[in-house]
Amino acid sequence: MTIELGPLGAYLTAAEATAAEAVALEEAGYDAVWLAASPSADLLAAERLLDATGRIVVGTSVLNVWQADAEKVADAYHRIAGRHPGRLLLGIGAGHREVDAGYASPLAKIASYLDTLTAAGVPAGRVLLAALGPKMLRLAADRAAGTLTLQVTPEHTRRARAIVGPDKLVIPGHGVLLDTDTGRARATARAAVRPMLGIANYATNLRRTGYTGEDLTDPFSDRLVDALVLHGDAPAVVAGIRAELAAGANQVGLHAIGYDPIGVLRTIARAGRVS
Repeated sequence: MTIELGPLGAYLTAAEATAAEAVALEEAGYDAVWLAASPSADLLAAERLLDATGRIVVGTSVLNVWQADAEKVADAYHRIAGRHPGRLLLGIGAGHREVDAGYASPLAKIASYLDTLTAAGVPAGRVLLAALGPKMLRLAADRAAGTLTLQVTPEHTRRARAIVGPDKLVIPGHGVLLDTDTGRARATARAAVRPMLGIANYATNLRRTGYTGEDLTDPFSDRLVDALVLHGDAPAVVAGIRAELAAGANQVGLHAIGYDPIGVLRTIARAGRVS
């Protein structure tokens, strides 16, 4: 069964995502909910949201391969997919040297993890890789349904699409912030991206796509902050989503920043069609 993904996805914190939030996003027109950070291997957070909704896809973004046992993940996948066919996606990733104990050879670790999932009967078409660099993107093209990424720009999306080909999923994630005071919005956005821009994998990838040491030095350039966090009024945010879709994204996952994230996501969905 093929998973059809529309253009709008929403990120929720795995530990805090509620059934009511998932229902609200489904009613607002979102096509997927992505469970942020590192959901547990039992996938109970995903199951809870799928049980509460009728059509929306739920995915992990991402299962950390150093923490989530692959055999447990496979068992949980089969338990849930049997009850909600075509609505569960497994996003997996190798984490980061700065935060994951034992981090080494991420490409080999992901390949081994995929071997275990495949042996346990998890279809490759239900797995996405958190792939930034060319080698991981090629692995996503060969052994997964595609890629989902964070801290990227339309230029990276164009490059990812070129590597994975036309038939794979490419799902970039962006922070979104409804604030028409540009200075205040950038200050909020800088605070949101600061922890992640200290991670080498993200910084290296942004350098690949044209950003310089000056852009990446705190307090970070306006052009970088504006690219990573879409801000302004709702039509301005929708324009940023459209830019990602034009670059080759199948869907854009939105992280609402600030007070009332569900309200922010609803407002963006009401601002107009983005397909």
